[in-house]
Amino acid sequence: MRLAVALLRKKMPNGNIWTGKHRLPHRVQDAHLDRMQRRLAIEERNMLLLRNPYLTLEQSAGIGAALNKRENWLDEKKLLSAMVLKGRTKPMNHVRIEDRFRVLYNSDGWE
Repeated sequence: MRLAVALLRKKMPNGNIWTGKHRLPHRVQDAHLDRMQRRLAIEERNMLLLRNPYLTLEQSAGIGAALNKRENWLDEKKLLSAMVLKGRTKPMNHVRIEDRFRVLYNSDGWE
């Protein structure tokens, strides 16, 4: 009897069976495999799109020049560098004190 109990006993991890170093692993189900195959198919599609870009380098450079991206970027860079020299990290909007205290104005009566 003792031999059968020792041989047929299922070994369980110590402590909480779902957390820690010695834990009981979850069984892989068909839904898990399907989900993994879908994710791999999406990743393969993304890699295909990254390997074959929609625009060539010349076309993308032409679009950037047409939209004045370099000039806009330089203007923004100059503005940010000027703000850093003044000690600010981002541009500050002009706000009046009336705008700050507008929340406190309340014309509703109690009745």
